Amino acid sequence: MSKAFNYGGRAEIVEAVRRIVDEGVPADEIDEQAISSRLLTDGLPDPDLIIRTAGEMRLSNFLLWQGAYAEMLVSETLWPDFGEDDLKAALAEYASRVRRFGGRPSAEVVAS
Repeated sequence: MSKAFNYGGRAEIVEAVRRIVDEGVPADEIDEQAISSRLLTDGLPDPDLIIRTAGEMRLSNFLLWQGAYAEMLVSETLWPDFGEDDLKAALAEYASRVRRFGGRPSAEVVAS
């Protein structure tokens, strides 16, 4: 529980790399899965959507590895005021997006 209270994405990645070194994993066996499996979210799916409140346009060291392909939504609403209607609007916006997971847009997506 204390790790979540004092969470930082960079520190989480550093700790995962330290575990790899401590376990003696050979360099040629270090891949994305080796790192992912040593993160605090091991066994959980990566987020599909990260909602940032208060108009902030940064990740703020939050889920840096896991959020690599997450869709971002920035809401001007402050966190304490972010309610059910805001969440419904965010999910509707998310549902309208075409997910490419880092790929290039297709010609039909660009044209629309």
